[in-house]
Amino acid sequence: MSVFSYACIDLKSFYASVECVERGLDPFKAKLVVADPDRGNGTICLAVSPALKALGVGGRCRVFEIPDGIDYIKAKPRMQKYIDYSARIYEIYLRYISKDDIHVYSVDEAFFYIKPYISLYDTDEKRIAKMLADAVFKETGVPAVCGMGTNLYLAKVALDILAKHSPKLMYELDEELYKQKLWDHRPLTDFWRIGRGISRRLERYGILTMRHIAAADKDLLFRLFGIDAELLIDHALGAEKTTIADIKKYRPKQRSMSSGQVLFRDYSASEAKLILKEMVEGLCLEMTAGHMLTDSVTFYIMYTHGSDIPFSSATVSLPVKTASGRVIMPDVIRAYDSVINKKAAVRRLSVSFNDIEADTCNRQLTIFDIARDNSLSRDMRMQEAVLRIKAMYGKNAVFKGRDLEECATALERNMQIGGHKK
Repeated sequence: MSVFSYACIDLKSFYASVECVERGLDPFKAKLVVADPDRGNGTICLAVSPALKALGVGGRCRVFEIPDGIDYIKAKPRMQKYIDYSARIYEIYLRYISKDDIHVYSVDEAFFYIKPYISLYDTDEKRIAKMLADAVFKETGVPAVCGMGTNLYLAKVALDILAKHSPKLMYELDEELYKQKLWDHRPLTDFWRIGRGISRRLERYGILTMRHIAAADKDLLFRLFGIDAELLIDHALGAEKTTIADIKKYRPKQRSMSSGQVLFRDYSASEAKLILKEMVEGLCLEMTAGHMLTDSVTFYIMYTHGSDIPFSSATVSLPVKTASGRVIMPDVIRAYDSVINKKAAVRRLSVSFNDIEADTCNRQLTIFDIARDNSLSRDMRMQEAVLRIKAMYGKNAVFKGRDLEECATALERNMQIGGHKK
């Protein structure tokens, strides 16, 4: 008999459920969407209540796609509220399960290694998972859905494909049940880590299901996906070698820090340059706060659909490991001016500070570095002062004059979490 060692718990329609609870409504009965009314009817709904989903409304639809005949509540997103609920729910988990056996996957989802707790609670793994879900619902009013499996992958797939559509809001899978229930399931994009791109490439070769992947020529899969084919083959068989202990021990060889924006209208090259400056300055402050340094910056410029070229990009190598905006900005802007397509409209920007490392203050200086290092120290002290002011009086307590320009976004984004209002 299989032991379902892993559980994956998802907070059902999390944002919408929180808004229902805050209004004293039943998340399973209230018709509610979480969407920002200030962004018009074209905005994407961040969450849709289960009652609306039962009427056929998609979980990530746009507001105008909700049928006219449905009477519903539109709730403005409150990201800080959802984060607070998430933290409270994590505290509930910690009463029952050690943090060493929990992997927080997102604001509304977490994995658990529950095998060691079977003897501790003198019960089976299903009752342990139910105990967690029931505690969350009892204390917060937010319903939870649970997938269970003999490994992390099967727990996740049981959650995503089966548990969310089960009346018990729970489902279990081992390797054999996986083959019975899901080997012929379509579309492939329902499975964890299979996106549209992977699905389309497989479809060209008549590979439409997990059964097909398991039977496919392995050399073909490695030609198509390289080393990632290994994971695809394992998952087709319901296998997964990674454990929560492995995740906890993992340390990346390289670290980076990034920022991205989807602009709400087409931006000219000069307007997009201002946004890039704001993003670089924001990352410099984040680096300063974390006592980190970088010597490499990469940025991407994505143009409006239909442009002659879809994007431009560049990687800038800096003369010194630094977090100073005065050092980083000129080189980034020179690179921007050299690659930007001035005839195309910009719709998205992203910036990444690469190969970041801790500022240990142990760098060996030559006589030629001393003057520059003193100058950099002044820059860092100024950035640290800005951070202290922002910490005391708010993120918009100090800013540059260009942030007041009509096309600027920094002041507005400082009032958001994850691109949405707090």
